[in-house]
Amino acid sequence: MTSANTNDITQLLPLVEAIPPLRGKVGRPRRRPQHLQGDQGYDLEPLRRMLPRLDIEPVLAKRNTPHGSGLGKYRWVVERTPCWLHQFRRLRVRYERRDDIHEAFLSLACVLIGQYFL
Repeated sequence: MTSANTNDITQLLPLVEAIPPLRGKVGRPRRRPQHLQGDQGYDLEPLRRMLPRLDIEPVLAKRNTPHGSGLGKYRWVVERTPCWLHQFRRLRVRYERRDDIHEAFLSLACVLIGQYFL
């Protein structure tokens, strides 16, 4: 949880490191994704060099190129989730000062959204 004016790129590597192990397959659980998709805001050369060192293939849209990065068919999955969460008014505008209360409402909204699809 960060403040509203924090740049996303500064939180990318801590987010990747916080991914829990994936279970269900035989062998050592994988802790990192195989691919990382991002829009033009994540197009930084240091990031493009660091991700392969972590055994992650970067699939990032390049800056100053015409649209057509190929991310559009997968990007809608990411873009729709905040829209679903913003249906809950307490998540659209944050009223709580404490992070734990806001995270509790976020978890509750995710459960309600997930039950809709079961």
